[in-house]
Amino acid sequence: MSHEQLNNKPELKELRRGLRNEPTEEEALLWTFLKSKQLDGRKFRRQHSFGNYILDFYCPAEQLAIEIDGAQHYSKEGKSNDRERDLFLKNHGIHVIRFSNSEVTSDTQKVLSKIRSEFKNQRLPNLS
Repeated sequence: MSHEQLNNKPELKELRRGLRNEPTEEEALLWTFLKSKQLDGRKFRRQHSFGNYILDFYCPAEQLAIEIDGAQHYSKEGKSNDRERDLFLKNHGIHVIRFSNSEVTSDTQKVLSKIRSEFKNQRLPNLS
């Protein structure tokens, strides 16, 4: 029995790379706080794909996806697509939290606090 690869499918590699190389202003801002295990020692990946979806940020240790939503996510079609995507991820054990572009730029510390509150293990061992 063959298992379909769900993490970082090779056919999405170029798209992931392009998204990493041209982040939105909000993604770039949040990444400055998530990269290099700065947030409570958690490793985050940018533009990690799972199934046919590309996640803005993903923390494997917490099975946590962070999505930053621009205007297209608030249309009827965008909301429907996001519900379908979130359900797929949930069915694979990945919890999704979403923030609007304006939340990231206007109250970054609140966004970081919300991300921290989603961590299952509030303390990771010091792995330095």
